[in-house]
Amino acid sequence: METKKLGFLILGMSIVLSFIIFGYMGQLSGQEKEFNCNPSNECQQVKSLFGLSHIAVGFLAFIFALGFYLLFFNKDEQAILKKYETEKQGKIIEKPAKEDKFSLLLRPLDDNERNVLTAIKEQEGITQSTLKYRANLSKAKVSQILTDFEKKNLIARKVKGKTYEVFLTGDF
Repeated sequence: METKKLGFLILGMSIVLSFIIFGYMGQLSGQEKEFNCNPSNECQQVKSLFGLSHIAVGFLAFIFALGFYLLFFNKDEQAILKKYETEKQGKIIEKPAKEDKFSLLLRPLDDNERNVLTAIKEQEGITQSTLKYRANLSKAKVSQILTDFEKKNLIARKVKGKTYEVFLTGDF
């Protein structure tokens, strides 16, 4: 609520200052009429004071706009924290679904690793030679990727003849 108080204070000050400045401008206007503003020394002083008063009006408009903003548009910290807390309480943290876990697993991987892992997920027990064709990679590259996945404990390989069957170890 501090910003609202500050907004009221600034708006009040700007209104008071506007009365003072516009009253001063009215006096300058009266002096200008009094001197009939021929090119004289007094008229030059009045015109220079009018220029300063226009700058003061611009400054006053800025102060008024700042007070208006603080009063109506600025959210204070308490309101932001309250909104954050309600959003936090509204969300129920659940265990991610199998698809969510798998998509999280795929994020940091490069394209080749993603292709291999999705092919393994689509066909559990896929042979390493079939995986080579599915992922469109060389035999050495598939073997290297699978070795990395085995080290990370993401897959398991079982011997099947002259090749391996590949399975996901996690619950994806």
